[in-house]
Amino acid sequence: QVQLVESGGGLVQTGGSLNLSCAASGSSFSRYAMGWFRQAPGRERAFVTAIDWNDRRKIYTDSVKGRFTISRDKAKNTLYLQMNSLTPEDTATYYCTAARYPYGVTSPRETEFGSWGQGTQVTVSS
Repeated sequence: QVQLVESGGGLVQTGGSLNLSCAASGSSFSRYAMGWFRQAPGRERAFVTAIDWNDRRKIYTDSVKGRFTISRDKAKNTLYLQMNSLTPEDTATYYCTAARYPYGVTSPRETEFGSWGQGTQVTVSS
């Protein structure tokens, strides 16, 4: 199991940027596909982006393509989500997650992920 702690959320105006971080510990971070999900008020948690275990493939939900970038620094055991051109529709609690099994490929399915952080709030004002 991987333990995850997100940070970097906050309040930003429309068009602004935020860079979320997710510090991982407890297991071999570099062996796991990782992802970000988000949950807006009154809505179910939804896939945002994922990166496979060897960083060769990244996938994004359509609404964030070209604006969000997922990356990781294996030396620092940290996953990142750079978010640009933010809109009020991006307001949500953002969750970092690690794949249920090591050496997995990217997937938008929540059931493929087994470890979750506590979430960090992102609020975009209009």
